[in-house]
Amino acid sequence: MTGVELRQLRYFVAVAEELNFGRAAERLLIAGPSLSQQIKALERDLGVRLFDRDRRSVSLTPAGAALLPHTRALLERAEDLKLRAGRLADSQSVRLGYVNWLPPDLLRRTASVARVHIDAWVAPSHTQAARVADGSLDLAVCWVRTEDLERLGLRARLIGADRLYAVSTGSDTADVSARDTDVLIDDDITSWASWNVYAEELTKATGARTVRISDGAITGPAFFEHVRRCSRPVVNSPKGQTDPLPPDLVRREVVGPKVYWTWSVVRRESEKREGVLAVVDALCDGVGDLGIHAADAWLPADDPYAQSG
Repeated sequence: MTGVELRQLRYFVAVAEELNFGRAAERLLIAGPSLSQQIKALERDLGVRLFDRDRRSVSLTPAGAALLPHTRALLERAEDLKLRAGRLADSQSVRLGYVNWLPPDLLRRTASVARVHIDAWVAPSHTQAARVADGSLDLAVCWVRTEDLERLGLRARLIGADRLYAVSTGSDTADVSARDTDVLIDDDITSWASWNVYAEELTKATGARTVRISDGAITGPAFFEHVRRCSRPVVNSPKGQTDPLPPDLVRREVVGPKVYWTWSVVRRESEKREGVLAVVDALCDGVGDLGIHAADAWLPADDPYAQSG
């Protein structure tokens, strides 16, 4: 009986119900000769004849009639098993949103603990955090403040950090002090709320100069136009970290202090599902300090990983 397959049992039930190989084949969407061969193979594997058949009629043998109810019950149990497995798989399915950065090996690191579905809607940090809070997402990789976590009922773990740099005209690539940079702040608080909060604190803490804009040029080609218009190096945003620089612009490291932007994996404080918690562990375990606690590093005071005192 080791060769018996569920599809052969389904074929058996279909022929038993139709008592006609042609109608059963149409119902099963297979060719008549193939169905006949599969029934013969099933009879061979079971060691009994299931049907008496001649050119004009098909009927169940006593063995076939006896096995039919057991076969139906077995198929029902198989279908129930499939449904239960599907529900379990769904319970281990994790929806994850992001802003613009994800660990490159995210799916490999989480493959053994849950099915991670990366949400197609790329949105700002404050939007993704709110989506986790309202249940639209299970997790998000975003920037958050301690205030956001408390207000939305969320928890965060460090997954990554970007050291921000400045972009300037000319050929001078020397390090530049944070106080000698410009920081763009956009009037569009819907799109740039998180960056604006971060940028405001950066300018207050370091003495960098605020440059207010209204064209969404925190990143992209329009950002480079602002760099060309500014007389000082302009701090790059996390969304522009990997943008290639035009040939007339240069990258300059920001020092005194080194400026960091953190990425968190955010989940609901009330989250109990093992799959979601396991994904967080898989993504965050072994991440380390990432340089954010060095003596010359800067984080906003309300960053969840800022050291107090």
